[in-house]
Amino acid sequence: MQISGAQMVIEALKCEGVDTVFGYPGGAIMNVYDEIYKQDYFKHILTRHEQAAVHAAEGYSKASGKVGVAMITSGPGFTNAVTGLADAYMDSIPLVVISGQVPMSLIGTDAFQEIDAVGISRSCTKHNYLVTDAADLPRILKEAFYIAASGRPGPVHVDIPKDVTAQIEKFDYDIKLNLETYKPHVKGNTRQIKKVMEAIAHAKRPLFYLGGGVINANAAYEVRELVHKTGIPAVETFMARGVLSYDDELLVGMLGMHGSYASNMAMSETDLVIALGARFDDRVTGKLSEFAKNADVVHVDIDPASISKLVNADYPIVGDVKNVVLDMLSLCDVVKNEDYSSWRESVNNFNELHPLTFYEDSERLKPQWVIKRVGELLGDGANITTDVGQHQMWTSQFYPFTRPRQFASSGGLGTMGFGFPAAMGVKAASPDKVSINFTGDGSILMNCQELMTAVEKKLPVVNIILNNNFLGMVRQWQTLFYDKRYAETDLQVQPDFVKLAEAFGGLGYRVHTKEEFDAALKDAVEKNVVAFIEVIVYRLENVMPMVPAGGSLFNMMLLEKKGEDND
Repeated sequence: MQISGAQMVIEALKCEGVDTVFGYPGGAIMNVYDEIYKQDYFKHILTRHEQAAVHAAEGYSKASGKVGVAMITSGPGFTNAVTGLADAYMDSIPLVVISGQVPMSLIGTDAFQEIDAVGISRSCTKHNYLVTDAADLPRILKEAFYIAASGRPGPVHVDIPKDVTAQIEKFDYDIKLNLETYKPHVKGNTRQIKKVMEAIAHAKRPLFYLGGGVINANAAYEVRELVHKTGIPAVETFMARGVLSYDDELLVGMLGMHGSYASNMAMSETDLVIALGARFDDRVTGKLSEFAKNADVVHVDIDPASISKLVNADYPIVGDVKNVVLDMLSLCDVVKNEDYSSWRESVNNFNELHPLTFYEDSERLKPQWVIKRVGELLGDGANITTDVGQHQMWTSQFYPFTRPRQFASSGGLGTMGFGFPAAMGVKAASPDKVSINFTGDGSILMNCQELMTAVEKKLPVVNIILNNNFLGMVRQWQTLFYDKRYAETDLQVQPDFVKLAEAFGGLGYRVHTKEEFDAALKDAVEKNVVAFIEVIVYRLENVMPMVPAGGSLFNMMLLEKKGEDND
């Protein structure tokens, strides 16, 4: 059929099964928004900032496993969205972000709201396009969705000049894709997988190292089976929380800078690292020369560029984690494993020596208690997002995650302001679960305008603001490494968060005690509207354990003994 470029965008989204789009209109994308007005294939959620639109699409994707979609205009509309693109790129989140552009005849003339969007997005997208002919739109959009979701997932940017959205051309979405230079290798090498299983069978102290790629590959339940069939303990990265349930006896805990003592010591003592969908991030490895230095390394990843990029892999396997794990499972009965009971006992001893804990205070609420309490009250019934800072690390340490895709946070880029809009996207994808965003008094102000979106679109996100009147994580580093010189981190001048929430039509609570918190959370969940629960917490609490930047995992700063201020 002969239709306009703008109509092609709508039809392509329909063909891809898109049910939710996040965005913000403007002049260059107006033709597309006019077609959105006329359609009923999908719902459009108008955010109040373009960065929030992309973060919401990220949250939607993380919760659903689908490709998230955001739509924005040219110039500042696009530059506002760049942070979201970079965040999705770092965390391998599949997105298609469609931006408007000035007409073809004005490109390069410094026209009103012109920006080189494709040039800017090149370094923070998996792929990008400038569409110069509406006849190419069906192919480009189909490619965009395929590239975003296949291989190592990531964001794809499609920039469409306004005159292209007005062109009339033939729309055919049944075209077959043939991307000669893009052929993701999804099946692992059979002989190499057999070698890996033999290495596991001969190892004395093997350790599964589970990364976010396990969740991206929808392989969590297959990995659970493999872990239990082999009896090998496992550690998770921050991005892999929920691959194993928090109460799994083989889960040691989270690894890395703020990982548990047991996890970091297990990685330091292992003789075989079995890395599944992990990229050996610096916040996980610490000092590379000391990372698992007595171990051989198995590295399974869909991205060949990630393998041996930082840590040399003795057993490299390029392939989709789910496919490789299924092949490993098929060989479990053929290859006889060692008895790892003594190794598991050693790991348990590490945990008993320095368990992941905190000290409660009868006079002051501790942030860790708040997070644990939400887990006790809501548990599996909640999806969790965070912003970035101390609250993010405490959430990853203390929330009882039971399933994959229960947790959404900004890992690689560390984006303050991610949590609230991402929680809206999570709620849009999973309306049957309570959407909780743990945030700080610094992070929440980065995108607090989304209160209006949440009220208008009935997205009842409960934002729990752990208010210590500090940029807490920066303050912690200043305490530990800068002789307590709190340069521009003291946030004692803050808005009234209760009134702020109420001004937008939401609910606001301020709590100082455990009883007040329980009552506020219960009320917010029951009333099912967007809420701010401001929790006044101890100002100088530190996230512990901590591996100083560039330090070795086995040289951790640990929690001070009870009675000390831990600052």
